[in-house]
Amino acid sequence: MSNRGFNIDRRQLENPPVTTGGTTAVAALLQESEERLSTLGHRLKSTQRQSKRPRTRILGVDSPADWQTNEETFALKSFAMKHFRVCRSRSTAGATLSLLAILTQDAMALNPGDPATPNIFSPGSTPANSIYHLSLLVLAICATIFVIVFGLLVYSVVKFRIRRDDDGSEPAQIYGSNQMELAWTVIPVLIVVVLFLATARVIHAIEDARLPPGTTEIAAVGHQFWWEFQYPSEGFITANELHIPVSDTQRPTPTHITLLSADTDHSFWVPKLAGKTDLIPNRSNSMWMDPKEAGVYVGQCAQYCGTQHAKMLLRVVVQSREDFDRWAAAQRQPAANDSSVAGGRRVFAAAACVNCHTISGTDAHGKFGPDLTHLMSRETIAAGGALNNRQNLRLWIKEPDAIKPGARMPAMQLDDASLDAVTDYLLSLR
Repeated sequence: MSNRGFNIDRRQLENPPVTTGGTTAVAALLQESEERLSTLGHRLKSTQRQSKRPRTRILGVDSPADWQTNEETFALKSFAMKHFRVCRSRSTAGATLSLLAILTQDAMALNPGDPATPNIFSPGSTPANSIYHLSLLVLAICATIFVIVFGLLVYSVVKFRIRRDDDGSEPAQIYGSNQMELAWTVIPVLIVVVLFLATARVIHAIEDARLPPGTTEIAAVGHQFWWEFQYPSEGFITANELHIPVSDTQRPTPTHITLLSADTDHSFWVPKLAGKTDLIPNRSNSMWMDPKEAGVYVGQCAQYCGTQHAKMLLRVVVQSREDFDRWAAAQRQPAANDSSVAGGRRVFAAAACVNCHTISGTDAHGKFGPDLTHLMSRETIAAGGALNNRQNLRLWIKEPDAIKPGARMPAMQLDDASLDAVTDYLLSLR
């Protein structure tokens, strides 16, 4: 593949200009390289029109017009990695500075107070806060051990280094020091006991907490590779986006979640709200959270469960009690019956969709896939795999593997007219 018009100055990559603002200079160089990579991407796009594979959105691309095929993405990554390997082989320092610049930019962009940032060091509920303080204790103990051991190592290397006047004789040998043997036996045991007691205390406080009246009860069922959320007291089921009310500090109203699995092991983890809890087939686990601030909190399955484990994401939408009640009332309503999409409704009913999905008020009562009654009330589809809009929804129906390779949903093999009709029907389910 020719890279004409894409001439990166390797001398700059290998020896980035580092001054008092060295990180900024490297970051600027990386930005310039990214812009040139983007130029190459557009050229690749124009030269590979013969590819008939569906184009999928690359996450993180700013412009909605930037769509790339898998082959183009692979070519771009290969080209970029080639230049990085050249940089690394010729100058480790240059590659290190480039990496530091990237990490510095990411750290500066990270807002620990943003609910959408999964961060255990910015807890938003009581269980997460308990885990946070426990982690500080563990980190403090581990850091102390590291400083002591590393300090003794440096002292030994400096103190007992080879000297010019060293005659090469063996130093005095000391055997059977009871004091040293007691020290390296008793101290580690005490450290383990302290860590055990601190951890047991936190586990007991979370697992055996008494939940007050008015606790919201929800059942979360893990599937490959999506989440089912049942609201038994409210009388409806939704998927992938969990809505819960915010908890008042004066009158706590936590949310209790029963965790079940429909197939294999999963793990429910929203770092800012609670710790990891496994979902195991034929076993019921539970957890609770009492978020103090409204917002969208992100999490994912934290236990490898198959091909698309990495894209088994979830969103926890924390709302005020009034907003939550309005949302729940809307979810209890039957599916919209828009006469303008009657054709799409007939195609949906005639296809295999009804065997897997449920739409209230229709003949669709499948339980294998997500409930679609109010599909368009969700921000994402495919368990966070793509934004919920017409383009992605149509692609998801036509070829699920284009968004989520290995997904359980089959390609429906519909003609374009039927595909558009079904897409329009699903877009009406608000």
